[in-house]
Amino acid sequence: MAIAKAAGKLRGRKPKLTPLQEKHLVQLLRAGEHTSSEIADLFGVAGSTVYRAMKRATREP
Repeated sequence: MAIAKAAGKLRGRKPKLTPLQEKHLVQLLRAGEHTSSEIADLFGVAGSTVYRAMKRATREP
């Protein structure tokens, strides 16, 4: 594990959404026209992914 980490090959699970998809998801949620569960179904992700995306978006400057 240490050798893989040093070589930059140690990774976790790949993100379900691309950064562009995540940005679009946040825009839809902020518009207030859809619920978080509707957006989750639209993007094919779990509700927790929607909430995490919103949390990341609010932390960004």
